[in-house]
Amino acid sequence: MTDGSFWDRREEAQKTVTRVSALKTILTPFANVGRQIEDFAVLGELAEMDGEESELLAEADGTGERLVEALEKLEFMSFLSGKRDGSNAILGVHAGAGGTESCDWAGMLLRMYSRWIEHRGFSCEVIDRQPGEEAGIKSATLIVSGEFAYGYLKAERGVHRLVRISPFDANKRRHTSFAAVDVVPEIADDIDIEINEADLRIDTYRASGAGGQHVNKTDSAVRITHLPTNLVVTCQNERSQHKNRATAMKVLKARLYEREETKRNAERAAEYGEKTDNAWGNQIRSYVLQPYQMVKDLRTDTETSNVNAVLDGDLDQFIEAYLRQRPPEG
Repeated sequence: MTDGSFWDRREEAQKTVTRVSALKTILTPFANVGRQIEDFAVLGELAEMDGEESELLAEADGTGERLVEALEKLEFMSFLSGKRDGSNAILGVHAGAGGTESCDWAGMLLRMYSRWIEHRGFSCEVIDRQPGEEAGIKSATLIVSGEFAYGYLKAERGVHRLVRISPFDANKRRHTSFAAVDVVPEIADDIDIEINEADLRIDTYRASGAGGQHVNKTDSAVRITHLPTNLVVTCQNERSQHKNRATAMKVLKARLYEREETKRNAERAAEYGEKTDNAWGNQIRSYVLQPYQMVKDLRTDTETSNVNAVLDGDLDQFIEAYLRQRPPEG
């Protein structure tokens, strides 16, 4: 990076900078903990020399507590060691059967993840959003950018269940709604995914929802269907049909890559006895608002009664519990 010609090839240079930043995220805390251990050892020796009445003993206790916290954080980083954990994430939220109720629930989940992304200091780009007829969304797709975005968000893949008194029911009855969350890693440009153009059906249409004068007056939105797998990807956030197609192809490649990775890992998953957490029928978490308040992750038994905090993006306890119990990835 200090070479005078480093920035001559700007795209490659930017990839290097991104890679270096990701490595520093791991190596810097490791080096810092190493220095803290050395300092703690020296402090312990000095306190021992001063005897039991030494003021250094209290200082050593405080230093020891901070060292334990640093070690726990460093240990947690080891659970983000999958080969794609450092990638950006492509997050999809899809309403289940149930009409307005499920669309509203999908909209609540989208807000929850948007707040979590904000709290984390990540950034996101909504590339597709299909509004519900009365409330919420039918589906939405986001590209989440940040260090280990996929590593964290893969914990959210699966079906989410909501139990509440429906605001859309005049009789105030309790309803159960479902929404599915799909998460795949964004694939780097240097990974070659071959897609036969003959296997694609590409449709263009007018973008829906807010988007400015130009977006809603031209057929700029793109829908790509991969016929062999029946995977469907849409993108409508850009004014240019060309840009929307490029983004949709990026998402399609990511989902095809993840599909192949899932097949390769099938034997390994069976060996560990774990369920395939990307199956649409797998319910991972329940959010109960009535008759009591509780959010419970069915994979880890992690639970909290602070439903409002969770729906406002406080997901770290669930994500951490999932990552700590998940078998290591190759």
